[in-house]
Amino acid sequence: MVKSMANSISVSEARQDFAEVVNRVAYGHERVTVVRRGRDLVAIVPMSDVLLLEAIEDELDLTAARAALADTDAAVRIPWSDLRAKLAR
Repeated sequence: MVKSMANSISVSEARQDFAEVVNRVAYGHERVTVVRRGRDLVAIVPMSDVLLLEAIEDELDLTAARAALADTDAAVRIPWSDLRAKLAR
């Protein structure tokens, strides 16, 4: 379920009503943007959103790692003895 970040509160409101904001996020599955001087500063989101984001990041990292390993397999390999001799020069 994707919701917009329409629930914006100021830093002072977040400080004053922190327990209420946490409950809205945790149990109401809301996303709350905390604003300072009219600019978005941070977001308070349900843990399920964080876990989903981390799973997506892990999948992207795994895909990138597999691509890097595939490139390595196709690359020209230089024997260690040749490289050591070249670096010694």
